[in-house]
Amino acid sequence: MSSGELGCIYATLILHDDGIPITAEKIGTLLKAANVTVESYWPSLFAKLAQSKNVDDLVLNSGAVGGAAVAVSAPTAGGGATAAAEPAAVEKKEEAKEESDDDMGFSLFD
Repeated sequence: MSSGELGCIYATLILHDDGIPITAEKIGTLLKAANVTVESYWPSLFAKLAQSKNVDDLVLNSGAVGGAAVAVSAPTAGGGATAAAEPAAVEKKEEAKEESDDDMGFSLFD
């Protein structure tokens, strides 16, 4: 990815974040202020993309392949604590089974 493309991406995100309509002129203004040189067609391509697609969806699905990554979500703080507690409960059950073998009188060292 060239610095021009990256500059257009950042300019588009800045305009979107500030709630400013995304146009080729505004992207060009931001790039000029940042002293980034781009091919003349990049700002208009990004402006057309931003007008035809929802920028929020583009950002949220930027790393998604197919839809598999969208289905996987990060657990919330409460969900993470619950998930961490579940394996501990499973381990305790397994330990209880091992102790019950000792209670029955079977041992390798008796």
